[in-house]
Amino acid sequence: MGIMERHQTYHLHRHLPDHDHHRMADSYLSSQRSLQSVPSLTSSKSHHQENNYHHHCLVTSFTPHSSYISSITVAGKLKSTWVHHVDTVSGLALSPDESLLYSVSWDRTLKVWRTTDFKCLESVRNAHDDAINSVAASSDGHVYTGSTDKKIKVWRRNLEDKKLSLVATLEKHNSGINALAISDDGSVLYSGASDRSIVVWERKDVGEGQNDMVVLGALRGHSKAILCLSVVSDLVCSGSADKTVRVWRGVERSYSCLAVFQGHTGPVKCLTAAIDRVLDDDDDHELSYLVYSGGLDCEVKVWQISVPNLL
Repeated sequence: MGIMERHQTYHLHRHLPDHDHHRMADSYLSSQRSLQSVPSLTSSKSHHQENNYHHHCLVTSFTPHSSYISSITVAGKLKSTWVHHVDTVSGLALSPDESLLYSVSWDRTLKVWRTTDFKCLESVRNAHDDAINSVAASSDGHVYTGSTDKKIKVWRRNLEDKKLSLVATLEKHNSGINALAISDDGSVLYSGASDRSIVVWERKDVGEGQNDMVVLGALRGHSKAILCLSVVSDLVCSGSADKTVRVWRGVERSYSCLAVFQGHTGPVKCLTAAIDRVLDDDDDHELSYLVYSGGLDCEVKVWQISVPNLL
């Protein structure tokens, strides 16, 4: 079944300065040699063979406004302008209780902000050896950061002084890490890099109340660097410099690519996804999801995909 498209496009005539384009290209868009040391988790079936049990379509497409957000306004009053990072802020993540906001930057710092008054509680300098591109906060209290230095670092706040401490360093990618996403229960971490692979990490009990992240395998299919990831329910969505979005589903540690969304004319830089609330609640045989993708083509696209309910 082909992709049914219907969209609206509003053109934006504003472009990033040339030096910003070059820096982004250097940091994200260059695809490096594929990661071969991690076994593939994907089924031998192509996404075309999977189409007999799901369907998807493009819902809409639009071009957002060109303004940059430099401050936060609450109840009509300017609360704060966050200028504490000295380079590009590349990632944000909220703690499970939404009391803390974690920010990472190309200045190699990891910062912790209190959301009630926007105070910076902690700044971890040189958290990585190179630019930090992504951050993810888990429901179990761990914070993950991914960097151009090819490493994922695992942090946890100490109960005594409330400061972050490094508890583990994960190394498997052979190129810079651009994106991180984590399952709802915090047991599975996904990392995407310029080596065109998505590595799947699983939390394993190593005894004495300690847990460790071990590599389960890799998801392969994109032809260029992975730039963004999003998790909703048991689906993993990935956006790439190859201008496509892929939707993956894991069943009993075996993953398959359910769909490849094509329509962007530039690299896909950001993603988010949600359960489609419009779906009839009485239909317990099929689940519908909305996937939102933003690209360097200045467009936001909204996709709908329906998959079987495996419960």
